[in-house]
Amino acid sequence: MLRNDTLSPRNLTLTPELHGYLLDQGNMAPDPLLAEVIERTRAAIPDQAHMVVAPEEGALLTFLVRLLGARRIVEVGTFTGYSSLCLARGLPADGSLTTCDVSAEWTALARDFWARDGVDDRIELRLGPALDTLRALPAEPHLDLAFIDADKPGYLGYWEELVPRLRPGALLLVDNTLFSGEVIAERPGEKAAAIREFNAHARRDPRVQLVMLPIADGLTLARRLPPGESPVR
Repeated sequence: MLRNDTLSPRNLTLTPELHGYLLDQGNMAPDPLLAEVIERTRAAIPDQAHMVVAPEEGALLTFLVRLLGARRIVEVGTFTGYSSLCLARGLPADGSLTTCDVSAEWTALARDFWARDGVDDRIELRLGPALDTLRALPAEPHLDLAFIDADKPGYLGYWEELVPRLRPGALLLVDNTLFSGEVIAERPGEKAAAIREFNAHARRDPRVQLVMLPIADGLTLARRLPPGESPVR
């Protein structure tokens, strides 16, 4: 195994100009409705607007849903609906997304955007504690994809409820797993410490094969392993 100090970093610093180029070349720039989600969130909830997923991450969500042929999706953390809109756009007409949040105010914006995009018939919003929502789901493996982007101390609990409900080969996506780089700080804050604990837990989980990508604030992709398949470490 290579030591970290022998590896040659190849990550680019994304300047605004380079980020714009990336979005354009990858067809990932927000369309008018997605751009409106961002603007209305900034206007209505300026101190929380950073919680909207990055455009390139939203585009990746749609891409992965279509790549997997996903039909059953669960999202933890709806906010104003950007990520759920991206997930729902990748679903077939008879697919379903169950998304959960605790804020009726924030999700009222989301409902409006879903309806205007014509995907509201594929989305079920459940208001209330996410753990209660997840525990009410069928216990057997049936999910094709799940996305966690909610309160950071809750990540471990959400993970433990979702992994057993993933069918073999399904994906569990987890946002903010680099947490602005604070995960490697000597004295991380409470949220970063929770993410670091979660990352260590997920990395040790023998039920999944895991990669972490430097997309936006860090995105972890975990594939549910079929019986008998070992994770690559």
